Amino acid sequence: MGFTSSICEDTHWWMLTLPAVLETQYLSDIMVFFSVFAAFLVGGFLTRAFSDGGPAWKNGRNRMGRVKIPGPTGLPIFGSLFSLSHGLAHRTLAAMASRRATQLMAFSLGSTPAVVASEPNTAREILTSPHFANRPVKESAKQLMFSRAIGFAPNGQYWRLLRRIASTHLFAPQRILAHGSSRRLECAAMLKSITKDQNLHGYVTLRKHLQAASLNNIMGIVFGKKYEINNNEEEACSRELQEIVREGFELLGGFNWSDHLPWLKHLYDPFRVQQRCLALIPRVQRLVKAIIQEHKNKKHVGNHVSDQSFVDVLLSLDGEEKLDEDDMVAVLWEMIFRGTDTTALLTEWIMAELVLNRGIQDKLRNELDNIVGQNKTITDAVISKLPYLQAIVKETLRLHPPGPLLAWSRLSTSDVQLSNGMVIPANTTAMVNMWAISHDPTLWDQPLVFYPERFDPAAGGMYMDVRGNDLRLTPFGAGRRVCPGKNLGLATVSLWVANFVQHFEWIEIESQPVDLSEVLKLSCEMKHPLLAKVVPRNY
Repeated sequence: MGFTSSICEDTHWWMLTLPAVLETQYLSDIMVFFSVFAAFLVGGFLTRAFSDGGPAWKNGRNRMGRVKIPGPTGLPIFGSLFSLSHGLAHRTLAAMASRRATQLMAFSLGSTPAVVASEPNTAREILTSPHFANRPVKESAKQLMFSRAIGFAPNGQYWRLLRRIASTHLFAPQRILAHGSSRRLECAAMLKSITKDQNLHGYVTLRKHLQAASLNNIMGIVFGKKYEINNNEEEACSRELQEIVREGFELLGGFNWSDHLPWLKHLYDPFRVQQRCLALIPRVQRLVKAIIQEHKNKKHVGNHVSDQSFVDVLLSLDGEEKLDEDDMVAVLWEMIFRGTDTTALLTEWIMAELVLNRGIQDKLRNELDNIVGQNKTITDAVISKLPYLQAIVKETLRLHPPGPLLAWSRLSTSDVQLSNGMVIPANTTAMVNMWAISHDPTLWDQPLVFYPERFDPAAGGMYMDVRGNDLRLTPFGAGRRVCPGKNLGLATVSLWVANFVQHFEWIEIESQPVDLSEVLKLSCEMKHPLLAKVVPRNY
């Protein structure tokens, strides 16, 4: 793979690490500094005896199979932490893997042994193996209750119960269709707010509209309610929820050194992870429990709605399926958290590419006019008849995968023999670099070019299912831990994009051109929010 990188070689570790140590106020205590420095020097001598992969791969852990797992030696004690704790980790790992081996690469995150797969066959073995059905749980995930929700709960009876409940009552096709009318209403409200924004400012900051719509969309599905912007009390609740979700994203997506260097837990916490988690959890519990109580009261007085929200479903469960209130709070909190920003971020990437590529935008508009009709309502049934729209969504997922490292890693529960002769030891964190795979020139023609026709059979392209069957492009993961909300997410994003292009022409602002720079948090988002001029279409 032809990746280039300006990353310093790991052998120059002393240039990289000393500024980071000396400039931080959290290691100002002289004894702490000398303790760390002494450990650093001792570790430097010991690291020379380690095998490839760094300090976490000592004692030949990467040579357990017929073929050894290659990887960088890294720094004493820290491994590759300094290379990956900042910037764009998916690009850094892709560059590191291209210099050594793309199939599988071993590296160390402090005391955490890790591997990353950068090609489809090895990625499939990791994602679909029952020995990788667990996830490593970060300290922030534990404190934010995610260890009791679908994303991080260990594989077992409780996790299977949560998965079954979500698949049956939240993400089943009939449930997605049942919420179609509410998604269309929310989309119509967003179109009005975009028009107002354009009239007031002469341009639109799309992200804020997408985030508000995402919040109301998931709140309608999970809690059966939405927030009206003209209602002061509800607007205050909406702001509180947005702040909670934003803080949760920063905590879960931020890099916490003590996840990989446990001895630093009480010495070095530059992002105040523990303190912020302790402050956030009471706010989450207070908000979610209040909404649960509202639904309990409605049920008590006999108010029945035929279109039940997910919280109503959880309250109605009996026997072995019944969850206690704390587990219910964790599950509902995760649904709000995971369903809010990802949909908005993907839509923003799509619209940024359409603003930059006016020919593609016009071609999509022609498809909408020919199949849907001008100013006609777009439904989920119609979306399935728009192949070029689907190709645009897929191409954006390829070029700008929201989770370039598939967001949350896997954890091996036993030694795993791969078909290439390598063995991944137990308790190893395994990642799949979807960004590297989807930008591999041996798999994709002109991988850096936005070209939806590659997924449009009518234009000579291929048909590809992006929901976990083809590991060349599986942005939602695969296997047991595949994203359960993938169909809902695709339906929502497709509806929004279709309506945006049907109702407006999206034009780049000359003084503020579109910037496709990335920033990697929990998801990979645009570093600079999309600003564009929208022109309502005259029918």
